[in-house]
Amino acid sequence: MKPLYRYGLAVLVGVGCAAGAAAQAVKLGAGTYFLAPRGGDPKMPTAAQRVDSLLGRAAPTSQWYSKLVFDPKPEVIYAQPLTFKAAPDGFEIAYPSKQVVPTVRHDVEIYYTPKAPIVVSPAAFAPGPAKLAGAGDWSVDVTMKNGADDFSATFAHGSPFAYLRVSRGDLRLRLPAPGERFGADGDARVLALHVKDKDYALFGPTGVRWEQVSPTEWLAHLPTGKGYLSVAALPDAQPETLALFTGHAWAFITGTHVAWHYDPAKSQVETTFTATTQTMEGPDSGPLLGLYPHQWFDNPSVQGKLGPAYDTVRGQIKVLAATSFKTDYTYHGFVPYWPGIKASPRLEQLDDVMKSDFRQANRMMREGGESGYWIGKGMQRVALMMDIADQQGKTTAGDDMLKKLEDRMQEWFSGDSSRTYFVYDKSLGTVAAYPSEFFSVEQINDHHFWYGYWIRAAAEIALRDPAWAAKDRWGGMVDLLVDDIATPERDSAAFPFLRNFDPYEGHSWANGIGGVGEYGALGNNQEASSEAVNAWAALILWAEVKGDTALRDLGVYMYTTEIQGALNYVFDIHHLVFAPEYKNVEVSQVFGGAYKHNTWWTDEPRQIKGINLLPITTASTYLGRDPAYVKRNMDALKGEMATYAKYGTKPVNAPPDDIWQDLFAEYTALADPAAGLAMWDRWGSVETGDSRTHTLHWLLSLQAMGPPDFGVTADTTLYSVFRRADGHLTYLAFNAGSAPITVHFSDGKTLTVAPKQLGRID
Repeated sequence: MKPLYRYGLAVLVGVGCAAGAAAQAVKLGAGTYFLAPRGGDPKMPTAAQRVDSLLGRAAPTSQWYSKLVFDPKPEVIYAQPLTFKAAPDGFEIAYPSKQVVPTVRHDVEIYYTPKAPIVVSPAAFAPGPAKLAGAGDWSVDVTMKNGADDFSATFAHGSPFAYLRVSRGDLRLRLPAPGERFGADGDARVLALHVKDKDYALFGPTGVRWEQVSPTEWLAHLPTGKGYLSVAALPDAQPETLALFTGHAWAFITGTHVAWHYDPAKSQVETTFTATTQTMEGPDSGPLLGLYPHQWFDNPSVQGKLGPAYDTVRGQIKVLAATSFKTDYTYHGFVPYWPGIKASPRLEQLDDVMKSDFRQANRMMREGGESGYWIGKGMQRVALMMDIADQQGKTTAGDDMLKKLEDRMQEWFSGDSSRTYFVYDKSLGTVAAYPSEFFSVEQINDHHFWYGYWIRAAAEIALRDPAWAAKDRWGGMVDLLVDDIATPERDSAAFPFLRNFDPYEGHSWANGIGGVGEYGALGNNQEASSEAVNAWAALILWAEVKGDTALRDLGVYMYTTEIQGALNYVFDIHHLVFAPEYKNVEVSQVFGGAYKHNTWWTDEPRQIKGINLLPITTASTYLGRDPAYVKRNMDALKGEMATYAKYGTKPVNAPPDDIWQDLFAEYTALADPAAGLAMWDRWGSVETGDSRTHTLHWLLSLQAMGPPDFGVTADTTLYSVFRRADGHLTYLAFNAGSAPITVHFSDGKTLTVAPKQLGRID
């Protein structure tokens, strides 16, 4: 458990009932945060739907099950392949089917929402409201306790089972339509039913007696002292499938744990998923786990071991009979900045845009809005320009931007501003930035997006001014933001475990309370995978600067895994996920029970496509993993814009027709540098996290070095490799430490890099 005194909380005396925000101030190094918002500013929500033993821990926000802890009448929880919902009389359990939903945009959205769930409820008493009783790394325990009576369940990502327990009496099964019993081969413990187009099986203890009360209702008469039952949706009704599930039905999952290991020497990230079980009866056969495409695809360790598959919103989830399995991903690295452009016919143009941008650096840090999101984007934007200034020999301009960055970040961190400040909520275990926007406070949304920008900018400052980043100055406030989005400790009172990150689905969730409004029935969501990747890259760089190996390893794990999530569930580069009816090349919004080609604020195609590209930085090279896909994605934009011209919703204050043209030029250049450079318009629109300086430097760099090469790795964290069309390779490595390092590339090249320097081999 993380000690609270790390954040200054233990030194507070008698301030809990203070009326003024100033009396609630907590010093952290040179910075200050507060324990309550100022009068009139919005408050954070209450996570009351937890058992008493969990109220002293940080609330698990931005998870697939977070709706459970915030809403006494929670919506559907998407565990995959099953869905669960706490109903007034028990648990609704379903295995959803694909729904193709036409849109006003003349494309389709794909839903996998439950339409005909089965309901399991206690027969002897009415259950109470659902509360979170415990959480593993990809499983949850839910209780519907009513006085001394208890009805509880355990659900897990990927698991085809729900594990139910009742304190007394029998269990009732209610069907959405008459069910036809099949199979079981005389095993009296098993009730297998074909209901509409789905197959379900219930597995009771020895001595259970199944009574059919009506065509749509059954009772499980449970023996005294054996108040348990497992429920599974079957992928098919084959006898061998039912036999497989019967062999594992009494291995109840009681906990789930993910462990990661980054091996710099091999540039590999190994992730181990382990489930703990309790054998309720019979032999210890272990559980059935369901693996997502990013877990089973190209994974030699599970080949030949996978069983039947489920059709889900994430593609096929394949069954594995095991307590544990592993994935191995290659970490392809990045460097904080690319070398200066020394020889180019457009060098004079680069100098011109730099001069213009440098003069506007202050404005660039405020463009977009006043909230911490826009300020963070602005600071990272200027930090990337500062990198280029230094590499191009414009040291005076670089020093000036460093001062501007420090001043802006200190303005927020100091607590002295009348408008901008940070609040730590002890009851939730979360840090909120004020003023609120995008429901960042009211729904605890997008913390990894917001703070990723801040952490990256702080890391860039720390590279140049280590004293500024010391804990007793401003580094403690940066660490506060780091821990808000990336605490690796479980069961902490200070912050939840990996707030936004879903270790099993392999990507993050953005909504803090788990889904709201008309979209609440679709579960949690994320529409900016690239901003999540940006956050984890920021962790890596901050950790390297600070010499924090554990944080570095965590950052590499989340960065590498989030990329796998994006490649599979946003871009589907392996053609394993998207339904044949889905007309678009990519998904912009990933929901628990759906995927869409849309945004929260507009149906304009350029922004729909660009939301999973921005911000383009040196950590964005993964977007060029499949050059043919990059071309196909950009080619699709022409048709999408034509459709939008006919059917789209045009806002009164419409954006420029070439909005985010700089992003698309940079994205294109990852596959074809010449094409990217040709399509960029110096006088065109500029994304608020980018600049003309950065875009042109990016394009000219790829023109000189070639697109990223993913066949060569290195034994250091900060590295990149590029390959021109003629086969020439450029090797980059950055040394954030205080002593020289020698970097070994996997093709035999070696490079010695001085402290705080970027090394290069051409």
